[in-house]
Amino acid sequence: MNVIALFVQAGSGSQVETIAETFGVDWPHLTAQIVSFSIVCALLYWLAYKPVLRMLAIRREQIAQGVANTEKINAALAAVERDRQQVLADARAEAARIVGDARDVARKINERETARAMVAAEQIAAKARDAAVQEHARMLADLRREVGRLVVQTTAAVAGKVLTTDDQKRLAEETARRLASS
Repeated sequence: MNVIALFVQAGSGSQVETIAETFGVDWPHLTAQIVSFSIVCALLYWLAYKPVLRMLAIRREQIAQGVANTEKINAALAAVERDRQQVLADARAEAARIVGDARDVARKINERETARAMVAAEQIAAKARDAAVQEHARMLADLRREVGRLVVQTTAAVAGKVLTTDDQKRLAEETARRLASS
């Protein structure tokens, strides 16, 4: 405010002039410097400050566009993640179904093979029983012959005579009948 007061008083008198002379103010040079400074300020404003402001505005737009793109990318990533989770869930369900089907097939095959093994085991057991029955019958026949032969030998030795073929045959048949009945 003091400066304004000094300018107001400058028109009225010598006090401002005295102060200006004391400090060595040269009014024509001061005015030229003010005009030069104003021109430099106007040039800097138009040639430097405005392009910088334009560049900052462009940069602000690019940043805003980058933020918008980032939001779009984040939304797309979220959608991709949801799709990935859905695909994984579907794959898990499909895998569980396939494993279940495989277990069912394995169980059926196991049951079928068990039944085949049981039939084969029964056939083997039946063959073994038949073989045992045949072997038993063969052994009994061999035993009867051997017992008949021993009876004939024993009878011949006890009787002291040689038995004829008819006697041997009769004794063998009689011994076989007695063995069969007992």
